[in-house]
Amino acid sequence: MPPGILTLAAEEAPTLSAANTGFMLICSALVMLMTPGLAFFYGGMVRVKSTLNMLMMSFISLGIVTVLWVLYGFSIAFGTDSGSVVGWSPDFVGLSGIGRDQLWDGYTIPVFVFAVFQLMFAVITPALISGALADRVKFGSWALFVALWATVVYFPVAHWVWGSGGWLFEMGVIDFAGGTAVHINAGAAALGVILVIGRRVGFKKDPMRPHSLPLVMLGAALLWFGWFGFNAGSWLGNDDGVGAVMFVNTQAATAAAMLAWLAYEKIRHGACTTLGAASGAVAGLVAITPAGGSCSPLGALAIGAVAGLLCAMAVGLKYRFGYDDSLDVVGVHLVGGIVGSVLVGFFATGGVQSEAKGLFYGGGAEQLVKQVVGVTAVLAYSLVVSAVLALVLHKTIGMRVDEDDEVSGIDQVEHAETAYDFSGAGGGTAPRKAVPASAQTAAAQQRKVDA
Repeated sequence: MPPGILTLAAEEAPTLSAANTGFMLICSALVMLMTPGLAFFYGGMVRVKSTLNMLMMSFISLGIVTVLWVLYGFSIAFGTDSGSVVGWSPDFVGLSGIGRDQLWDGYTIPVFVFAVFQLMFAVITPALISGALADRVKFGSWALFVALWATVVYFPVAHWVWGSGGWLFEMGVIDFAGGTAVHINAGAAALGVILVIGRRVGFKKDPMRPHSLPLVMLGAALLWFGWFGFNAGSWLGNDDGVGAVMFVNTQAATAAAMLAWLAYEKIRHGACTTLGAASGAVAGLVAITPAGGSCSPLGALAIGAVAGLLCAMAVGLKYRFGYDDSLDVVGVHLVGGIVGSVLVGFFATGGVQSEAKGLFYGGGAEQLVKQVVGVTAVLAYSLVVSAVLALVLHKTIGMRVDEDDEVSGIDQVEHAETAYDFSGAGGGTAPRKAVPASAQTAAAQQRKVDA
């Protein structure tokens, strides 16, 4: 994603483009829609007794991260660089020193538009983590974790990857729309937290099937739809066609990943499932996010197919190694993010977002090495810091609900509600009055006469 710094003087700044500004506001709204879409996607994958909690773990991020972003998050992520690690600009604190028509440096959109677009990325990233923790985390502890994690992990990492002066950006690591900053970041965090809080009651023993596959498909469709804003909007404008290439690549990779996942299922398990279709599509979206601005549509098909296959294989690793990644955040987002980020080093054509070329286009291993460094740095930082945050919360206020509450249902315990209320549905709740045999015989005879 193109970074920015403080705006230039008015006489040097580009002219505000109404078209680009409107386009970016629409893209921001599309990315915002992805968080409720994620809530539906995750909510359908859990058991009935955890549905509302899963929805709320995503939805609460809209509240917490928005407030933090306005107060200081935007300043940390995109303010003036400090040591290539974090940013800070007093004008960005509280978004109070930004002019109404002040442009993001080098672009034709206002700073406010860039800030709100980036806000939606910051919102969905911690929400992604929640799928790994289904059924067993206290809602209050989760809310506090979101606030802490966004502050010490997401905001700095966003600066590393996209902020002017950030060390990964200056190194030349390519991450068009969030393979490292969003997906590897969230996937590594999920792994770190689940290693601390442990498995669900009944893991590997009880069936923990999705309670509503239609809800899963609805969520996947909303994610796919919103992802066009997520990816195509990350060029911050529509003037040179790069965003259009990214749009096409997003569709191509997602389709290829879905088909690859279903093919793997058919060969391995004998059936193509709706859950597999939805998961495969998300895997493709994840993988093309870092790579779609540097590859061709054919490259996008290849990246999507590889991601669909490897992510389908990876989701089973939790049973082999014993970590309880409830809704496959590690298998899809961490693995998919790694696949997409690393494959930039192979499929970058040098003719889209930058002149950097991958191995398949005569660029040698230089870009591949940069991509591996970026992947490793974000993965290690997020894994360790997330685990430490979870450990501190787990040992102080507690991260997990009681075992009895987990078994009975976290929705009722944490939210005093249930997702579905059948009390007013009627039918079968009152005992039926017995009918004497003589009356039954008479009724049968009468039906014969009537016939």
